[in-house]
Amino acid sequence: MILFRAIGSSPRHIRKSLCVLATLLAAATPAAADLRLCNKTESRVSVAVGYKDHNGWATEGWWNLDGDSCQKLLEGTLISRFYYIYAIDVDNGGEWGGPAFMCTQDKQFTIRGIRDCVARGLEKTGFFEIDTGEQSSWTVQLTEPTEAGLAQ
Repeated sequence: MILFRAIGSSPRHIRKSLCVLATLLAAATPAAADLRLCNKTESRVSVAVGYKDHNGWATEGWWNLDGDSCQKLLEGTLISRFYYIYAIDVDNGGEWGGPAFMCTQDKQFTIRGIRDCVARGLEKTGFFEIDTGEQSSWTVQLTEPTEAGLAQ
C-alpha cells in the first residue's frame, strides 16, 4: 500500500505500478542454467554425456542433433566442474572421443557407474573432458575435425 500511495492512488497509477513491479521481478529472475551442445557440423550427430553427481558417476545418451543445431543435454544448474562428451557422426562416420572411459550402450540409456562396463554387458567408450570452470551453465561447440598441421 505504501508503494501505491507514494505514486498515486488512482486505479491507473496502481496498474502502472504493478506493471513496473512485474517488469522488475522478471528482470531479476536468473537465466536458465544448463549443459548444452551445439553441433556446428553439417552432419547429424548422436551424443552421450558423462558426469559425476551426488550419487556417483553417470552416463546418459543418446541425443540426436541435426547439423547446425543446439540441444540441452542436462537441465538446471551444473553441479560438477568436469563433464564428458562422446559423439558419433551419423552421416559420415567418425567420432569425437577421448581418454576418459565410461559405459554406453546402443539404445537410449542412463547408466550408473563407470567400472566393469563390458562385464555388465555394456560398451566401454572413450569420452573427452569439458572443464566448465565451475560455471553454472556451459555450451559445448562440436566442430568439424581439423587436419593435422593446418592452422585453425
